[in-house]
Amino acid sequence: MSDKQQSVAFVRETMLPEQAPPATQRGIVKWLRENLFSGPINSIMTLIAIYFIYKIVSGAWPWFMNGVWTTSSLAECREVLQGSTGACFSVLTERWNQLLFGFKYPEDQYWRLLLAMVLLLVAVAPVLFAKVFPRKMLIFTGLYPFIAFWLIWGGTILTPIVALLGFVVGYLAFKKFEHQSFAMGMLAFVVGAAVTWFIGGYLTEAMSGFIALQEIPSRDLGGFVLNIILGTVCVSLSLPIGILLALGRQSSMPIIKWICVVFIEFIRGVPLITLLFVANVVLAYFLPPGTNFDLVLRVIIMITMFSSAYIAEVIRGGLAALPRGQYEAADSLGLDYAQATRLIIMPQALKISIPGIVNVAVGLFKDTTLVSVISMFDLVGMIRGPILASTEWNGVYWELWGFAVLLFFVVCYGISQYSQWLERQLATDHR
Repeated sequence: MSDKQQSVAFVRETMLPEQAPPATQRGIVKWLRENLFSGPINSIMTLIAIYFIYKIVSGAWPWFMNGVWTTSSLAECREVLQGSTGACFSVLTERWNQLLFGFKYPEDQYWRLLLAMVLLLVAVAPVLFAKVFPRKMLIFTGLYPFIAFWLIWGGTILTPIVALLGFVVGYLAFKKFEHQSFAMGMLAFVVGAAVTWFIGGYLTEAMSGFIALQEIPSRDLGGFVLNIILGTVCVSLSLPIGILLALGRQSSMPIIKWICVVFIEFIRGVPLITLLFVANVVLAYFLPPGTNFDLVLRVIIMITMFSSAYIAEVIRGGLAALPRGQYEAADSLGLDYAQATRLIIMPQALKISIPGIVNVAVGLFKDTTLVSVISMFDLVGMIRGPILASTEWNGVYWELWGFAVLLFFVVCYGISQYSQWLERQLATDHR
C-alpha cells in the first residue's frame, strides 16, 4: 500500500443533506441587501428616500382619509369638514358622467358609449394577443370600426354597411388587377370603393330610418371617452401611414421620396397645437361655402398627420438598423419589393421600432388633451370649463386633476407594460 493510500483515513460514501441558505442570503433580507443596502452610499440614499416617502404619505393620508363623498357642492364639503384637512371627492360622484362622457351627450344613450368601449377591448384582443385568441376573431376586429361609428354617432345602420361594402368592393377590385401592377390595383381599389359609396349614398338617404339610432352630433362628444376615441383612431391610422411614409422616404423614385421628406419634415417642424387651430379655423376657408366638415374628423386628420410623421421616422430608424444582408437574402430568394418588404424587412424593422412606436403612441394619447384649446370638451376641457366654472365646484382642483392623472396613468402605464411584454415575446436573441 502506497503512502498516498495510507494518508486517506475516510472516504464518504453518501452526500450530506441539503441545508437552507443563511437568512441573510434568501428572501426579503437578501433583496434588501442587494437592492437597497448594498453599500454606504446606497444605504444613505435609501434612508433619505424613506424619509421623503414618509413625509409625503403622512401629509397626504389625512387628506384622503377625511375625504367627503356625499355632498352636492364645495360649500357643503367645507361645512362637513369644519376646518379639518380633507378632500372633497363629492365632485367626482356628482360629475362623474360629465368627466367620462361630457355634458351634452344624452344620459339615456350612455349605454352606446359603454358598449363601444367594451367592444373595443374585444376587437383589439386578437391583435394584441395573437397567440391567445383565435384568428377568426380578427373578422370582428375588421368590423369593429363600422360598428363603433354607428353606436357612437347613430343614424341608420345602412351608413356603416355602405362604408364597409365600399372597402370590400375596392379590395376585390384590387385583387383582380394586382397581377398587372400594384399601381393598377390601387387605382381599381379607389374606383371600386368610390362608385360603391356614391351609389350607396343615395340608398342611405332614401332609407334614413332603417334600423336607426338617435343621431348624436360630434360636438356633443366629450369627457374621457373623447380622449380614448381620438387616441385609438389616430394611433390606428398613423401606424400604416407612417410605414408608407418611411418606405416612401427610402424610395429610389425621386418624386415619391421628396413628397414624403417634405411632408415629414414640415409636420415635425410644426407644433400640434398649431395644426389643431388649422383644423378648427383655417381649414374651413378652403372648403366650399356651406360645407359642414365635421370638427372631430378634422381633428382626427390633423392628429393622424402629426403622429404619422413621427412614427415614420421611428420606423425609418428600424429600417436603417437592419443589416444589408437581409435585403440581399430577400433578393437571393427571388422576392420582389412588395414580398421582401412584407415578409422579411418590415417584420424585423417593426420589432426594432417597438419602443419608439409605443413612445409616440403614449405621447399622442396624452396630447389629445390639447383639443381643449379649440373648445372641445375632453376630460381636461370638462375640468377647465363647465365643472370649475360652476358655482358649486369653483375652487376644487386637486381632486379633479388627480382623477385625470389617474385615468391617463392607468392607460399609458398599461400601454408601456404591454410593449415590454411584446418585446419579450418577440425576442429571438438568447441573451
